[in-house]
Amino acid sequence: MSAEGPTASPIEPLPRRPKVIKTNQQQVFLYVVLTLLLSLATVWAGRTLVHNSETLTFAVGGPNSDEALFAAKLAALLKNNASRFRIKIVNNADNGKAIAQFDRKQADLAVLRTDAKVPLRARTLAILEHDLVLLLGPGNKKIKSLAELKKKKVAVLAENESSLAFVRSVLDVPDGPDATKIQMAPQGATLDKLFAPTNGFGAVIAIVHASRAVRDKSYEQVAKRGGFTLNAIDEAKALARKFPGISDETLTAGTLSASPQIPEDDLDTIGLEWLLVAQSRMSPTTAGELARIVYENKSALGLENGFATRIEPASVEKDAFVIAHRGAADYINDDTKSFMDKYSDLMYLGAGALSIIGSIFAAIYAKITRIAPEKASELSTAILDIGERIEHAHSLDQLECLQDELESILRGAVIGLRDGTISTDGLDTFKLGYELVRDEIGMRRDYLKRHASENEQAARDAGSPQHDDSNVVVVKTAQSA
Repeated sequence: MSAEGPTASPIEPLPRRPKVIKTNQQQVFLYVVLTLLLSLATVWAGRTLVHNSETLTFAVGGPNSDEALFAAKLAALLKNNASRFRIKIVNNADNGKAIAQFDRKQADLAVLRTDAKVPLRARTLAILEHDLVLLLGPGNKKIKSLAELKKKKVAVLAENESSLAFVRSVLDVPDGPDATKIQMAPQGATLDKLFAPTNGFGAVIAIVHASRAVRDKSYEQVAKRGGFTLNAIDEAKALARKFPGISDETLTAGTLSASPQIPEDDLDTIGLEWLLVAQSRMSPTTAGELARIVYENKSALGLENGFATRIEPASVEKDAFVIAHRGAADYINDDTKSFMDKYSDLMYLGAGALSIIGSIFAAIYAKITRIAPEKASELSTAILDIGERIEHAHSLDQLECLQDELESILRGAVIGLRDGTISTDGLDTFKLGYELVRDEIGMRRDYLKRHASENEQAARDAGSPQHDDSNVVVVKTAQSA
């Protein structure tokens, strides 16, 4: 006869916690993917915004002026090439008015000749054209110096009135009676008419585009009739030093006429430059990209009359008459930019977006969606629950079931600490609770074993022969056997 009570029912296993590590890893992977995708979207949106259509106001003179025709060609080129730039052309009475509009910051672009008053905020994007100053005398008459012209009646053959003021300043002719000797040639006048005895001009100063002078066949036709002599300007270098906007030029032999050859030998003269200028406030990126477009499409931007057929990069020298825009200078000095130079802005934008978006997702993960590991102290509740049930265990089998539960919690805690599903927070409390309950189970086991032995002894004492007839019968039967 056993003192142990009825066998306890099997204990249901503790519910398994979800795989915290696996779930958190999936969240981290998802947030990393979302961070990268959103960063790429931000960079793309930023690039689209930066490269969005930008309208640039181009101040020019009359609709048929060279600068206006060039602006129209540039606008058509940008439109046909699907560039982000759009050109808004604003016409003025003359180029001087256009420069004044540019100086008032009412235009982003303009074309100026270097004898004009240059706005302080003007920066060069490109050299569009060179003007040559041709000193012409009638027939075979040589003009030895510019000083001789002060005694002569001089016609200025040019396209605009500003050239008249330029010639007077070069000849150092002040306003007054002497200034009237320097006159603007009538519109459409030819060399033959100007040198006709009836007009009485002792010299003609023609200011022409270099590219147009090479193509103009009228010089050769007049030369064949012995109509003029091309003279050198020996003071060219001195004038270039005196007037910063003037450049000393060299006319190569045969520039104006191949037969007869004019000039017969290389000849010194002076010249001016036509500059495409932008406001200094224009961003280097915009200026550099616009300069690149102009340089790479020189053949498409030249006019039929020769203007802008030999576009040159802006001068990047510090002593240039109009210094180059920083964006244009950067492009000129480094045509083959590195990957970092080309995409540094986008990389900075991407790094900033990655940092901000990553920080946001990290905060969401840490504060909201992350499945936190169970604290070791939280397992103490289950252990104490086992401790409360120990006194209700009346058999060794029931006690063994409680022991199994306790060991199961311990095994789960060890595994959880290993794979991160359980944190070490409150581990000392867990250990204390485990040791307490384990000791209680041990004491309860000793108690049940001790009382089981006492019950068995009592049962044996109660079943002795002097008090039980059944035992007598058994003895007798055994003796008879």
